[in-house]
Amino acid sequence: MTDWTSGYVADIGYTYGYYDALNPLRANLALLKQGLAPPQAATACELGFGQGLSINVHGAASAVQWYGTDFNPAQAGYAQELAAGIDGGPRLFDQSFAEFCSRADLPDFDFIGVHGIWSWISDENRAIIVDFVRRKLRVGGVLYISYNTQPGYAAMVPMRDLMTQHAATLTPPGAGVLAKVDGALAFANRLMATNPLFARTNPQIAERLKFMETLDRHYLAHEYFNRDWLPMSFADMAQLLSTAKLDFACSAAFTDLVPALNLTPDQQQLLKELGDPTFRESVYDFMVCQQFRREYWVKGKRPLRALECAEQLRAQRVVLCEAPASVTLAIKGALGDAALTEAIYAPIIKLLGDHAVRTIGNMEASLRSEGIVLGQLHEACLLLASKGVLAGAQDPTVANARRPQTDRLNRRLLRQASWSGDVSTLASPVTGSGIPVGRFQQLFVSAIMQGKQQPSEWAHYTWQVLKESRQTISREGVMLLGDEQNLSELTTQATEFRERRLPLLRAMGIV
Repeated sequence: MTDWTSGYVADIGYTYGYYDALNPLRANLALLKQGLAPPQAATACELGFGQGLSINVHGAASAVQWYGTDFNPAQAGYAQELAAGIDGGPRLFDQSFAEFCSRADLPDFDFIGVHGIWSWISDENRAIIVDFVRRKLRVGGVLYISYNTQPGYAAMVPMRDLMTQHAATLTPPGAGVLAKVDGALAFANRLMATNPLFARTNPQIAERLKFMETLDRHYLAHEYFNRDWLPMSFADMAQLLSTAKLDFACSAAFTDLVPALNLTPDQQQLLKELGDPTFRESVYDFMVCQQFRREYWVKGKRPLRALECAEQLRAQRVVLCEAPASVTLAIKGALGDAALTEAIYAPIIKLLGDHAVRTIGNMEASLRSEGIVLGQLHEACLLLASKGVLAGAQDPTVANARRPQTDRLNRRLLRQASWSGDVSTLASPVTGSGIPVGRFQQLFVSAIMQGKQQPSEWAHYTWQVLKESRQTISREGVMLLGDEQNLSELTTQATEFRERRLPLLRAMGIV
């Protein structure tokens, strides 16, 4: 009998994460930083959408027509339930890559997203995806792809192989995947405790194993325990994608676009001396010990003239998607923590603090008296976006048209908060993307939608939901007891939510 899983972990579901890099609008700031023309996305495709949260958010919140597949029928079924009845929503399938990529009814795409799966699939499936991109990505279109890479993952390869061998040979018969993960991880830690020469030669592995102990076991099963697992070098990726007529545009990790955050002056100088772009990226990965690459590739890279690039940049819309008081003037790069220049960032955050959508050109005019020039503004927007506190914004006409669809999707997600905290994202028609909203905050929103107006009412509603599920709350690691303690804590959280988070969610078109 044919194994439909192709060696991929399929008997437990993947996590319910949302990935903003799959939003085509997000690519604009990065491409313009490289002087490249961003596409006007009308059609998009996600290959291997997992639980489908990202593709559903993007399909409901934007005017882009999305298509996608995930071979796991349980995950595809959940995603299809979310998408049902969404006008202009995503068209989702539970087909293998071979089946989906050979469909005759698919349009050409302006944007194709491949997040997280590349390192976990077979060479055969990688070839199918490359051929699909070659045939179906329009000229000028963008491929977003992410993958584990060397040299950051090189030392982990033998440890990963050992853990999968343990899972295959030493786990008791009948044990599920999660038991295999726990057993393999426990054995790996026990091995490292004996201080083998491998541990002394690769001291970072012990730290990685400790970190893995803190991660969701569903994630670990998919990340490390598939049959296929290949950290790929950038040079190998470039060779593969060249057959699809793609050129590397830039990193989709925006901090990579600011060299001073990641490289010493000597390292920057060495890179400047390297004329070959592929070799330069390979050397960069050594400099930062890169483990995971996120990239934009373009079919038919079109450089813009300086004036044209500036004009397109000024037309980009952005919005602050975090309370101004919560935005810290610090960012982390490969060299460690770095301070953001207060004279630049404080005026920007103050200007955007009302959560109104503005063009970068409008911001430039408003901040001219602060001595902030367009290049500084561009870099600031990139770094604030990398922190998750700023996002690209859609044309208000599009946002207004998509609001009924995001409302419909968000109601479905809010219902799930009654029994689960798996989903921590709601869809914003303003940004065309997802906004982080935790479970308790989702329950507060549900209470508001039922006409409850005061934080005490939101807290009472939330506590009733939790009690029905036989759940309680902890504070600073201590479990709260009884109605009084739990209601007191929830009322405190609801009051803070009203003051700090609710205005943002209203501005984002979520409430």
